[in-house]
Amino acid sequence: MKEQLLDSMDLEREKGVTIKASAVRMIHRRDRAARSSPRSDGKDRAQAGGSWAERSASDYEMNLIDTPGHVDFTYEVKRALQACEGAVLVVDASQGIQAQTIAHLLAAMELDLTIIPVLNKIDLPAAMPDEVAQDIEDLLAVPAEDVIQISAKDGLNIAEVLERIVLQVPPPQGDARGKLQALIFDCHYDPYKGVVAYVRVVNGAISGKPDLLAMSGGKKIDPIEIGILTPAPVKASRLAAGEVGYIATGLKSVQDLDVGDTITLASDPASAPLPGYEPMKPMVFAGLYPTDADDYPGLRDALEKLHLNDGALTFEAETSQALGFGFRLGFLGLFHMEIVQERLEREYDLDIIFTAPSVAYRVVTADGREFLLESPADLPDANEIERIEEPWCGLQIYAPSEYIGPILELVTKRRGRVRNQSWLDTKRVELSFQIPLAEIIVDFYNELKARTRGYASMDYNLDGYQPSDMVKLNVLVNGQAVDALSVIIHRDDAYSKGQRMVSKMKEIIPRQLFAVPIQAAVGNKIISRANVKALRKDVLSKCYGGDVTRKRKLLENQKAGKKRMKMVGSVEIPQEAFMTVLSLEDE
Repeated sequence: MKEQLLDSMDLEREKGVTIKASAVRMIHRRDRAARSSPRSDGKDRAQAGGSWAERSASDYEMNLIDTPGHVDFTYEVKRALQACEGAVLVVDASQGIQAQTIAHLLAAMELDLTIIPVLNKIDLPAAMPDEVAQDIEDLLAVPAEDVIQISAKDGLNIAEVLERIVLQVPPPQGDARGKLQALIFDCHYDPYKGVVAYVRVVNGAISGKPDLLAMSGGKKIDPIEIGILTPAPVKASRLAAGEVGYIATGLKSVQDLDVGDTITLASDPASAPLPGYEPMKPMVFAGLYPTDADDYPGLRDALEKLHLNDGALTFEAETSQALGFGFRLGFLGLFHMEIVQERLEREYDLDIIFTAPSVAYRVVTADGREFLLESPADLPDANEIERIEEPWCGLQIYAPSEYIGPILELVTKRRGRVRNQSWLDTKRVELSFQIPLAEIIVDFYNELKARTRGYASMDYNLDGYQPSDMVKLNVLVNGQAVDALSVIIHRDDAYSKGQRMVSKMKEIIPRQLFAVPIQAAVGNKIISRANVKALRKDVLSKCYGGDVTRKRKLLENQKAGKKRMKMVGSVEIPQEAFMTVLSLEDE
């Protein structure tokens, strides 16, 4: 055992957040006093977050899924909720109800799950258990005195939470004697077992190692083993309706299985697959390229395996004049992009370059065509464009009332509009805004936390597209446009951002043996320029006296050599240059 047992990834433990949902089965043994209290529906059964199986008069099997809370991992939460009958809603007694809490709660209520509110961290000096319990009552219409107050750190009242699950969460509905239908809610790739699918058995049962069928993909599966998660994988001989476990499929190709597919028996298949999941639409896009062109096949293989484990990640092949062959990746947010980058570097040992992130713009051309633009490099010429529409989103921010001023300043500086302001109580306020998505994907969350000393929380959802005066800002290095550094930006911000970008890149790009001009341009108009000075080699060091013409000849030869080098020489652009756009927001 260790602290944060379910946050097993190094990244999760370093950043203090849950990134991947973790499924775990545990046995809860009720004491004699608890067993004497009758269940409200007269049945002595229990289940939480997945399935139920009664083992004895006092033992209850609980299948729990620990989900992330960050707004960029909403897809993980929605997938987990569809495999459950109930949800434990954990609220921080010092922070109160946060924006993500509301978003995930609404998703659970849409699925008609039983909600058990729990107030955690009541041991903290800044805890306000009574005030937050009242907020939960206003939100859920559950009496404040019925909200369980716990300290997970000290183990206070944990047994009461488990008892509440036993009494209130209904057992799963499913026919153990029916035809097998098992929903895949997550996957990962194992080099020895192939694709490992985490499943919730809805109907029927799996015993031994029968031939299976993935219904949507039509792929036949010869399983290596089946088992349960405790959270370590443990072999099992049978998975029945209502249970959660894993199937090691032995499939070596990650394209053969998808999250949301239904597994059934090949010999006696079900008539129809389960509904599965609605695919998530990415909001942020960035280019990904290997620093060494020979690593391209390895990068593709790594992305396929990562996509298997992260259903919200999308990718397709693209080519850059500056960087060669690579991929265009779609993410749910900037934190999601950061996690993907670190996982590729750590888990797959890849040396990669990410370009600056952008959002998808809707472009309407002069001839009436309409398309979504995911890469700035694909923007047509200005005379072919009728208008560009940028995505706007609804933004909700929950914060203490003393931070209203800094929040309003932050949002209006990024072209946001105030929609509504409502008081949750005398100290906390909910602010609603409409803001361009491009303004919040880069460093907005970090700046919000900094301005509110960590007390504010936010949630956002796409509202639609609105016409805006957007232009393409190009960066030219040594006279050549670097398509991977192009950004689409509002015209009002183009001059200042171009100037800052050029100044920043002047510091980043290493000096060459010739002067390197760096320019920012909108269309054919250069709006900013800086020069990286040439490294000067002392060609006169071996000239010991003699006529001045000897020195002049050496200097003229050096000048001609530099001119030739500038024409054919290439400038190596480091990874930091492609992330320059991110650091500009700090200024």
